[in-house]
Amino acid sequence: MKPDLRKRNNIAILPNAATNKTIIFAHGFGSDQTAWRHVMEGFRKDYNIVLFDMVGAGRSDFSAYSPNRYSSLHAYADDLLEIIHELKLHKSIIITHSVSGMISLLASLREPGIFEKIIFVGASPRYLNDGEYKGGFEQSDLDGLFAAMSANYHAWAAGFAPIAMGNPERPELGEEFARTLGEIRPDVAQAVARVIFTSDHRTSISKLTTPSLIIQTSNDIAVPVDVGQYMHRNIPKSTLVQITAHGHLPHISAPDEIIDAVKTFLKN
Repeated sequence: MKPDLRKRNNIAILPNAATNKTIIFAHGFGSDQTAWRHVMEGFRKDYNIVLFDMVGAGRSDFSAYSPNRYSSLHAYADDLLEIIHELKLHKSIIITHSVSGMISLLASLREPGIFEKIIFVGASPRYLNDGEYKGGFEQSDLDGLFAAMSANYHAWAAGFAPIAMGNPERPELGEEFARTLGEIRPDVAQAVARVIFTSDHRTSISKLTTPSLIIQTSNDIAVPVDVGQYMHRNIPKSTLVQITAHGHLPHISAPDEIIDAVKTFLKN
């Protein structure tokens, strides 16, 4: 593998000589590849595992980040396709969280057939409400969020993390998310958040032909139940599963539920 590519995205490969099947794990905003450590263990005996950090997150090469290049999710899709090509992967399964769902969707539209199946955990094509579409946020909500991030990023992260995690009886989970949020450079976090929360990929999801699983939780501050149902109605080959877990990061708070839902889907 190209050393610069491995460094740029902190790529980790866990090989399995017994199979040629691969699962790629893609993380969401504010976290990194370590968020998948529990879910990943449920698939190691049957798959090769590929993990990476998106530029600007985790242990990626922060010098590779440019607000001009990463002014849309398409640049992250370019990075994902570059990783796949470098590793010579074909027909992989990709398990995504939050924004990486739309990144993977864009990559799939760019190169149909690159993924055998896509799993969306807490994904959304648009976060802003728009008429009958209920994305979960009004513009005033986002203005307040961006202002809070700008005023004191680390204080915002410490307050936002437990709300997003949605498991107040387990404060250590919110603290974990606060830690990975806090490791992002504040200027990068603010720029990426604006790209994510102002994006609109509703016209793209209906073009996806890859069989897909949409996993929806309860009480997700970022992705209400309406969004999961909207995606299911508009993605032709999709399955919607409502799990009992709460919050926006069920792969951290309820990994067994994610493992069970994914394994059931992959059997079909």
